[in-house]
Amino acid sequence: MTSNNPPPERYTYAQAGVSIDAGNALVKAIGPLVKATRRPGADAEIGGFGGFFDPKAAGYSDPLLVAANDGVGTKLKLAIDHDRHDTVGIDLVAMCVNDLIVQGAEPLFFLDYFATGKLDNGVAERVIAGIAKGCTISGCALIGGETAEMPGMYAAGDYDLAGFCVGAVERGEQVTGERVAPGHVLLGLASSGVHSNGFSLVRRLAADLGWRMDRPALFDQERLLIEVLIEPTRIYVKSLLPTIRAGKIDALAHITGGGLLENIPRVLPEGAHAVVDADAWEQPGLMAFLQGQGNIEPGEMSRTFNCGIGMVLAVQPELAREIAAELEAAGEDVTRIGEVIEGPRGCTVRGSASTWSAKVDWSATHNA
Repeated sequence: MTSNNPPPERYTYAQAGVSIDAGNALVKAIGPLVKATRRPGADAEIGGFGGFFDPKAAGYSDPLLVAANDGVGTKLKLAIDHDRHDTVGIDLVAMCVNDLIVQGAEPLFFLDYFATGKLDNGVAERVIAGIAKGCTISGCALIGGETAEMPGMYAAGDYDLAGFCVGAVERGEQVTGERVAPGHVLLGLASSGVHSNGFSLVRRLAADLGWRMDRPALFDQERLLIEVLIEPTRIYVKSLLPTIRAGKIDALAHITGGGLLENIPRVLPEGAHAVVDADAWEQPGLMAFLQGQGNIEPGEMSRTFNCGIGMVLAVQPELAREIAAELEAAGEDVTRIGEVIEGPRGCTVRGSASTWSAKVDWSATHNA
């Protein structure tokens, strides 16, 4: 084929929309952030083709490696639309490391993937600073990542994130849930907010109902609504790890997509059914706001949002008080939220009339 418009004398990658110089500048800028996440086993240097980690230097003798990956979902769109890029990196780390700790694994190292149409180094640095902070909170090293500039793949200003984390647990010390039996007590650890699930519904409500994100929240006049919604996912690693290593916890469930109803059964053996009493804790103002704004049924709440509980533990009844005290001393808000009974592997969440705005007693059940 021929064209009447002669091409320029030389093509460059920059003409195609990709700036190698901008990418190099970003790597240089984030170097100090990465180095700040150093820990035994990783020197946290970047720039090579891969990152090294030495499990022996981290104190492990016969470790099982556990891997997890996740993203932040459409919470990113909320962050992009309202220029709130500083904490979504914490969410990215939290979604991965919380999935590792429920299996008894200590997070060791983390890698991120940042993809965008046109690299804005200011935005990218803010995001990666949040990732580094999440790594520091959870005690893992940020040992590498990838920044992809892909013109035409994303709308202007948009970006996406993916996180990858590897942890370790000494062989034989992993938490599998196999010891859970009828009579076990369920302890709930408070969430910090919506965390990183359910934001497609949150954003739909915001659009349909015209929420003013720059105004104080109706349920908390001290904070803007956007600040409450964008609050990063709580990281439970350091508070839980000592109690896990002491062998006191028989199962843990990270409450993500699927809510209480669908996540708790994932860690139960056959013949064990979790019963969660929604009357046991006060519904957070944010959750009550979301439910009221969307006229959401209690059962739908229990399978969409964490409802104020970000992590659930199954423990032997004689250890429940001791474990709760340990975790409260470590900074967690702990509530006894239910028990395990004999029945099909699954979960029932139930509440009284007036609990979660219900007019009558209610329950919702999911069998795995």
